[in-house]
Amino acid sequence: MVDTEQAGQPGRLSVRTDVVDGIFVVALAGEIDHETGGAVREALDLPNNAAPHAVIDLSQVTFMDSSGINILIAVHRTLAEAGGWLRLAGAAPPVLRIIQLVGIDGIITCHPTVQQALGH
Repeated sequence: MVDTEQAGQPGRLSVRTDVVDGIFVVALAGEIDHETGGAVREALDLPNNAAPHAVIDLSQVTFMDSSGINILIAVHRTLAEAGGWLRLAGAAPPVLRIIQLVGIDGIITCHPTVQQALGH
């Protein structure tokens, strides 16, 4: 597991990455916006040898703006083009509302928990 924090913005965003059953899992905590988007993009840049499958744990995300939505769409497209998928897990009601309002839940599968997203 790898832990990182957005440089210069302690506490605004933390990122943990792990691989579970060959699936890349990224746990985000804090705010996803224009300033923290770079750290999110970097965390979601899967290693070349990784299977093109990823779960993003949004359970600790407190805010997400259009920058976050655009990142999710870009990652989804990249993984789909590689024959894989992206799944979202655990979005809190305010973040889930944004995901639903813009229709991301019609493109990217959303699950209540990481375990469900992993298929366990």
